Amino acid sequence: MNSVQPILEAFEVYEPQVRLINFMDESLIVELNETGIVTKDMKRRLLNLVEKAVQSDVDGVLLTCSSFTPAVEEISHLFDVPVLSADLSMLERAIEIGHRIGVIATVEAAGPTTTKLLEKISCEKRKEISVKTEVIPQAFQALQNRNTAKHDELIHEKVKELSGDCDVILFAQFSMARALKSIDGVTTPILTSPQISVKAIVNEISKREIVL
Repeated sequence: MNSVQPILEAFEVYEPQVRLINFMDESLIVELNETGIVTKDMKRRLLNLVEKAVQSDVDGVLLTCSSFTPAVEEISHLFDVPVLSADLSMLERAIEIGHRIGVIATVEAAGPTTTKLLEKISCEKRKEISVKTEVIPQAFQALQNRNTAKHDELIHEKVKELSGDCDVILFAQFSMARALKSIDGVTTPILTSPQISVKAIVNEISKREIVL
């Protein structure tokens, strides 16, 4: 639920002409927090979720949980419409910006997942990077408890800790984007997924329409 508002706002600002249809399975993130890994059963449920979207005649599917990004590569080829992960475009942009990348996550599984993806992409691009990852589950819990001020405060603290040693900082999850609105005194670029992924999915749909 915490990822819904940031992506709705991003579409409203950057691609207001797009009609959105939302599909959700909240139990996935609950189970992921308990297990710490994406299981085969979770992948099947994610596949079913995408299938429901495609059966509703959508032009593209954008997932909003970065923890499931590795699974997108496994299932996206099964569909005729583009299926994009929450953060891949953001990760590629971060590697373009600099060599020292800071990652902040509030879900345990999202931190290591983002780090591994950054390392994979940098290897493909033959660019050497260093990644410093900070996971603050207390912030996620605060958000679940509707203590948004505490959520943002904990993220701001980590941003200021990383800013001196990083060329760019990533927020690993859509739900963290809200914290960017209230941060100040930081000059290091901070990337969040909603804005970048909105542009990416619309561009991908447009490219396929031109081909067709």
